[in-house]
Amino acid sequence: MSEQNFTQRDAMIFSQRIAQMSKALWKAVEKDWQKWIKPFDLNINEHHILWISHHLKDATISDIAKFGVMHVSTAFNFSKKLEERGYLEFYKKEDDRRNTYVAVTQEGEDLLNSMNHHYYDTNHEVLEGSFPIKDLYGKFPEFLEVMSVIRNIYGEDFMEIFERGFENIKATYTEAPEELEISAIEGKESV
Repeated sequence: MSEQNFTQRDAMIFSQRIAQMSKALWKAVEKDWQKWIKPFDLNINEHHILWISHHLKDATISDIAKFGVMHVSTAFNFSKKLEERGYLEFYKKEDDRRNTYVAVTQEGEDLLNSMNHHYYDTNHEVLEGSFPIKDLYGKFPEFLEVMSVIRNIYGEDFMEIFERGFENIKATYTEAPEELEISAIEGKESV
């Protein structure tokens, strides 16, 4: 731990402030997320895994668990459910037979496209709560200080995956007025 130049009281107030803010923000995010995906018969873990699998090409279950901030068994079990529904497929690479990789099927891509087309069918309180900042500064909040804290907790690997995922979003989505379209997927070798 770094040299302490703060009081226990300051530390406790900081920890509780972060806890309360995180819980309040997560509750709003969770509510928005659940409303958006409910018509597609997915839960948050399934949607998150599908999204991660799409944006992190050649993702392993360990990659999905790490980026999705979930236990490996959770990532595996929900990925298997998505495979059973035809949205994901597991495969091995010729040069890496030890790891099992996950790819989104065409049916999964179609589902993601449909979800994107229907994004505005529900309200998004977190997005709407960010509009005053966007109006004032001309952009959405970037949370640079929070990102720094996350980097210090989860490490550079996590941040590299995080950034790669969002760079992939920019590269794989084409934007038309009011909708996003996912580019075609590459073929994968099945297990």
